[in-house]
Amino acid sequence: MRFVDEAIIQVEAGNGGNGCMSFRREKFIPFGGPDGGDGGRGGSILMEADPDGNTLVDYRYTRKFNAERGRGGRGANCSGKSGADIVLKVPVGTTVVDEDTNEVLGDLVEPYQQLLVAKGGYGGLGNIHFKSSTNRSPQKTTSGHAGEARKLRLELKVLADVGLLGLPNAGKSTFIRAVSAAKPKVADYPFTTLVPNLGVVDVDRHRSFVMADIPGLIEGASEGAGLGIRFLKHLARTRFLLHIVDIAPIDGTDPVENVQAIALELKRFSPSLAALPRWLVLNKIDLVTPEECTALCEDIIERLDWQGPVFQTSGLTREGSMLVCYKLMEAIEAQRTLEAENPEIAEAEAEKRRQLEAEARSQIQNLRAQQQAIYRAKNEQSLLGDDDDWDDGDDGEMEVIYQR
Repeated sequence: MRFVDEAIIQVEAGNGGNGCMSFRREKFIPFGGPDGGDGGRGGSILMEADPDGNTLVDYRYTRKFNAERGRGGRGANCSGKSGADIVLKVPVGTTVVDEDTNEVLGDLVEPYQQLLVAKGGYGGLGNIHFKSSTNRSPQKTTSGHAGEARKLRLELKVLADVGLLGLPNAGKSTFIRAVSAAKPKVADYPFTTLVPNLGVVDVDRHRSFVMADIPGLIEGASEGAGLGIRFLKHLARTRFLLHIVDIAPIDGTDPVENVQAIALELKRFSPSLAALPRWLVLNKIDLVTPEECTALCEDIIERLDWQGPVFQTSGLTREGSMLVCYKLMEAIEAQRTLEAENPEIAEAEAEKRRQLEAEARSQIQNLRAQQQAIYRAKNEQSLLGDDDDWDDGDDGEMEVIYQR
């Protein structure tokens, strides 16, 4: 199944049915009076979080959804039938945003949670509502109200407590395979991971957390290079970041410079994301001797002046991997306890998360606008073609680099 984490759809709720104008006409009842019924209510459109879903691919091609309109009222005080509601299922972790106003309508983070995105119109009133002592035969009805129509942007962010980040081939997928049941593809070439992978890490009985592996980042990821800009936003819901570092890269690059490059990309993409607790995991210690490993790790820590937690692991042999998980579990449980005992801390964390998601959304929208402007400029240039007689100026060449 293709992984799609963003989609734009049009939703239109049903209009309400019109009220009916009718008068009672029965044998032996000379004064029947008005009996026009009300119109039915238009169908609404709701979003529901589906725990079995993991992609928005269903909304990639089917993008317009119209709810049923309400039926008109009838005589004998019969109300019209209400239109059926439409329930659109989306994966847990989907944010619904109004595309026109950029307003966040809701965040579906609980299984089977529902969100009303377009309300059906009210039905019109029949003439029975307008009778009075001075108006025994009212000729007045009202039309049904129009249903709401919106253009929505659906944004899927994976729900995880811990996010893995690092350069391609740093060993992130191997690490998550070692500590969870997730089985992402592992190979000896960059960008093996093309979509986020989730794994549940069982530390002990009834003690577990969710870990997310996102595609590797490269320098310039915050500006659209590689796959980073598409998937950096998936770290917005995490509590901790595990920075996986290859201590002896096969390409001969400096691990310290690699760490600094990723940290810079995080800060450029979202200062709030860069402020999340980040732990350093020095990986692939099985590729060097114990003496070389000690020297390399000490050199990296000293040159980075790293003050946070540091671990030495091997995803292949699983050495040191579970120690990282135990320490993460303790930190996550401590954070949960603090939030449960102190509402102010919980609200501060929630506000921090909202700020992080807002920064991520703004960065992605800005980059998309820049790419569209470049694409339009490229099309305009191709339409102009070579120099013509009426063009006295020099044709400026624009170099466009598409990084996907």
